Amino acid sequence: MSSIHAAAPDLSEGNIRLGDAGMTVQQGAGLVGLLGLVASAVIGLGGMFGVTPSFFMKSYTQNYLFVLSISLGAMFFVFIQHLTRAGWSTTVRRPAEVIAANLKWAWVGLIPFAALWLSGGGHVEGGDHSHGAWGPGALFPWADLEAMKAHHPDEYKVVKAKTAYLNSTFFWIRAIVYVTFWGIASTWFLRTSMSQDATGDVRITQRMQKMAAPTAILFGLTITFAAFDWIMSLSPAWFSTMFGVYFFCGCCTCGFATMIIAILRVQSFGRLQGVVNREHYQDLGKLLFAFGMIFWAYIGFSQYMLIWYANIPEETGWFLARQIGGWGTVSFVLLFGHFVVPFVALISKWTKRMSWYLMGAAIWMLFFGWFDLYWLVMPVIPEDAMTAKTYMEVVEANADEPTHLFNPLNFTMLAGVGGTFLWLTIRRMRNTTLLAIRDPRLHEGLAFENQ
Repeated sequence: MSSIHAAAPDLSEGNIRLGDAGMTVQQGAGLVGLLGLVASAVIGLGGMFGVTPSFFMKSYTQNYLFVLSISLGAMFFVFIQHLTRAGWSTTVRRPAEVIAANLKWAWVGLIPFAALWLSGGGHVEGGDHSHGAWGPGALFPWADLEAMKAHHPDEYKVVKAKTAYLNSTFFWIRAIVYVTFWGIASTWFLRTSMSQDATGDVRITQRMQKMAAPTAILFGLTITFAAFDWIMSLSPAWFSTMFGVYFFCGCCTCGFATMIIAILRVQSFGRLQGVVNREHYQDLGKLLFAFGMIFWAYIGFSQYMLIWYANIPEETGWFLARQIGGWGTVSFVLLFGHFVVPFVALISKWTKRMSWYLMGAAIWMLFFGWFDLYWLVMPVIPEDAMTAKTYMEVVEANADEPTHLFNPLNFTMLAGVGGTFLWLTIRRMRNTTLLAIRDPRLHEGLAFENQ
């Protein structure tokens, strides 16, 4: 329940524009991004630290999906506020619109994938990080069926039946559709909202409300199939109809956490004072708690339980790969770090209302959003997962399977992709008002109070 009370906040330009306040952070992010990308290219092309083409492209894929999920989570927040005609969120919606608008550049992230296709064929022989050549098969085994037939005949039989969907032409058509829709929709919501700052036309709000419904449908379809294409098809013999929802939970985790961090940092620069308060942070904390912890754990457990109970080798091999060697520890840390610890730490409403505490929780959840994607992208299903008589045989045979979690490439790639994303975000935020100043429901957001 909520109530409305009178308030007189500062809506002057100095309070709703970031201006030069974030210049230093923007420049630092740009420098970190540039150095990170250069270092990653040197490590990858030079084969340093044992990095193979497969590992390099998986590291890039994970970090690209990380920043993509941040913007997708913010985009979900934007259109769901219009869909529900929410008033409380008018004071925090603009930062979400700005973060989501980075999807305009999502197509740029596909360039390394295109370069991989243009570099020629090549399959990761043996299915590990010790061999491989540049080519689409280094990342997506289905892109080189001949090599899969030679090295993984059991998987080949399953994947061959999926070629109507898993083929290079259709893959790229779908990818272009995804990034085009995300870019157009996110940019449209930001520009339309900004146009209302100048005119105050109520019909603009009505227009965004009407567009929210079809956007929600297309959003659900595109992120689901993108998850299938860019993550699930890394292990093409495996499948899960719940995987798209799991990826959606990750988008909410990263998107909501980043929103909280961004708004708190903006206020630390002396902006949005008296506009965003602990009432708004409590609700943002609720969303992070509900989607990033509860719903994530529910979907993750449901997916695991159904697959493990059915006990079909084509399905259980994916989870088995995440329980062998060092991956067992990673899975354990993910469970406690993404759910158990933050659940206890953020369940109280008072913790959501303390800015310093909520900042720490958001940073924690953002890290585990990245960690979750590492867990999704990096493991390789053991070759004997579908042929061994018992699962313990697979576990014992792969007891020394490494995770490569602390390989320097993981950190240079995060710095490169993450720094570039942060530079883009701050740059746009500095050139945009931080508040939907003439939204007809702004008064509800300014006077919002939880009860």
